[in-house]
Order: sequence, then C-alpha cells, then structure tokens
Amino acid sequence: MKAKTDIIVVGTGASGLFYALNIPPNKAILMVTKRAVDESDSYLAQGGICVLRDADDYDSFFEDTLKAGHYENDRASVDVMIRSSPEIIRDLIDLGVEFEKKNGQLVYTREGAHSKARILYHEDLTGAEITSKLLAAVKKRPNITIIENMAMVDLITQDNHCSGIVASDGTGAIHLYHSDYVVLATGGLGGLFDSSTNLAHLTGDAIAIALKRQIEVENISYIQIHPTTLYSQKPGRRFLISESVRGEGAVLYNRKMQRFVDELLPRDLLTKAIHQQMEQDQSDFVWLSMQDMGRELIIHRFPNIFRHCLEEGYDITSECIPVTPAQHYFMGGIKVDLDSRTSMEHLYAIGEISCNRVHGANRLASNSLLESLVFAKRAAKNTQNHYKTAEILKATLDLDDYKDLEQLKTDYKTVILDEIERSKVIERIDKA
Repeated sequence: MKAKTDIIVVGTGASGLFYALNIPPNKAILMVTKRAVDESDSYLAQGGICVLRDADDYDSFFEDTLKAGHYENDRASVDVMIRSSPEIIRDLIDLGVEFEKKNGQLVYTREGAHSKARILYHEDLTGAEITSKLLAAVKKRPNITIIENMAMVDLITQDNHCSGIVASDGTGAIHLYHSDYVVLATGGLGGLFDSSTNLAHLTGDAIAIALKRQIEVENISYIQIHPTTLYSQKPGRRFLISESVRGEGAVLYNRKMQRFVDELLPRDLLTKAIHQQMEQDQSDFVWLSMQDMGRELIIHRFPNIFRHCLEEGYDITSECIPVTPAQHYFMGGIKVDLDSRTSMEHLYAIGEISCNRVHGANRLASNSLLESLVFAKRAAKNTQNHYKTAEILKATLDLDDYKDLEQLKTDYKTVILDEIERSKVIERIDKA
C-alpha cells in the first residue's frame, strides 16, 4: 500500500483515542490495533482517575506522587499532570463519562499511598467507562479510520525521521502505511510475563522496535507489581482486585487470619510485605477480607469484582478471598519530553509505552489514566502547532525481514527481556 495519511495512531486504548479526538477534523487519522478495538488494558482499569480537587490539594498530591515514585519522578512532568487534571476531567464529562455522584456532587475515594481522597470513579469499571465513551466519540469522526487485527511490526524510518509503519494483518501479509506523523499508543508489556493483569497480546513490541531503530528508551526495568490479584491456578491473565477495595477498608490477613500490614502502603512496599508473609506462611497467597464493608456497599461499589469472584466460587460479602501479587504496569518505556515527542522526528509516544518519568520508580494508584490523557492531549496540541507535511520517504525495507512473523515476535521478546536485565545491572551500578 502506497497511500499516505496524515497521522497514524498505533493502539486504541484511552491515550490513542484521546489523542485522535484532540486533532482537528481536517486531518485524516488512521488507527491500527493489534486485536479488537476494545481489547486494551485501558478497559481493565478498575480503580479510578486522580484529579486535583482544589489549590489546597496540590502540595499533598505532588508529594504523594513523588513519595510513591521514590523521588525518581520528573518534577516538571508531575506538575504538568496535576495542574492539567481538572481540564481533563471536564473534557471527559463533556464526552459523556459518568463518574459517581451523590446529591449531584462528584464523589471522591482514596487509594493506597494517597494522603487524601482525590480519585473519581465509576463503580469498579472506571477504565471501561472512560475508554468506551472515547471510542464512541471517535467512531463519530469521519476523519478517523480504525483497522483492527493489524499489528505493527516495524517503523518506516530514514535519517531519524519516521514516516509510517510496517504492519501485519495476521495472515502473514505485510502492509506499509505512510504518514506525516506516527503516534505510538501500544500499551504495556505484561504479555511477556507468566503472571500479569495485562492482556496477553500486549508484549511491548514498540520497545524492541525503538531499540532496533535507535530511538531512546528509559527506565526499562521499572516494572510495577500489583499487590492484590485473585489467586488462581488457572493459566492466563490475573484478575485485579482494585486498590480501591483497600481504600474503602478491606484488610489483609495471613494464614492465621491476623492482619500483618498497613494496606494503604505504596504498591511496591505492600507487594514486598505480602511476599514476605507468603514466604513465612509457606503459601502462594494471603487473604483479603471485605466483609466489614457491608454487603450493600460491596455490591454497589464493586459490582464487577463481586460478580467475578462469585463466578470463581467466592462470595466477597461473606468470606475472604486469596490474593497474590502479579505484574501490572510499566513505568519505563520510550523516552519522551513534556509534549510526548520521542528522540525521532515526527514520532510521538503516549500512554504506558511512553516514559515521561511522571511515575518515577513506582506509580501512584490511579495516576495512569490521568497521565495517559494529559500527555496525549499535549501530544495532539504539539502536532497541530508544528505540523509539517512530509513526502513519502524512500526508506529501504527488506520485506524478507517480516516473512517469519513468529520468529520476529520471539526475537522482539528476547530483545526486550535482555534490555530489562541490562537496565537492572546499570541501575544497580548507578545506585552503588
């Protein structure tokens, strides 16, 4: 295919969709996604989205984010995220997103490592509520075309300039899509791990491609483990038990049914405590109890968790459930600036695959949706302000490189895992 579009967005999660919605309708946008349009981790986000409630909340919000991130956060990025949050929430409400309200006023909840309640939510399906409304808005835009089941396998580049993508439709056929700009919104890399809350097809391919094309990456070893996922011996994705459950009062017990930790610790510290307790108990899980919250609150506040656990044989209104840590989020990624620009011209990265260093070494709960939307909108504004039409570059591509796609997937996985280990070694040296 030699046709050229204005902008290609790779991924249809919250960041990619929001970027597309913030581009003027006179620009043609092609969105490609590896699986179905609604198969992104954005749909799985249970807890909520943070927002700066008022000027008095700024200092504590800023400190909570830095403390959770072990003060390795980029302070400018954190400032941008926090100050932009009220605008983002207004945008979402204008797009039809419904957050919990009481007597006509927004309701805020608190999660682990937050010193105040500043999280908006929709039941325990906040990600699905936000992403579905964004997708509905995108589908109404005649300038936006979505192609499903189309996996990016490479970037088209020349002289540090990106002019499109190489993609596979799953049958082995290779497609070349040319554009003025490419936006990577491909999500995380949980599919590389045996135990993860992520969808299995999210394997961080964009990281391997970035390394191949000499695009800067950063903090590749910064991978967050979520402390509470429903324990199961079945293979496949782990079901998340939201941070909000503990924010609303759920407690953790060891095998003797004794509390052993402050449940509102930052995720990495709580995960460490759970692992230590599991080792001490010689168990693969600890117990999470929600009973004291009351049946009515549980079913109203966490209907999805209630239904899923019931399907697994647990009634969370009357009994404990076994939980265990699992890989959850990627704080590292393709290095970007405050406008989500990568080190390659005409290439942006947004959402989980990007690294603007806002999360530091450990993400504060419910900052992920906010960060993705804030920096997606900034990327869109930057694209508009500096838009330059480009000719189709005559980049040299050997299509034989994409004949064996299964081997290519394996190679990409190896490249990423090797880079994670290399990054860990450098991190240890730097901290020595």
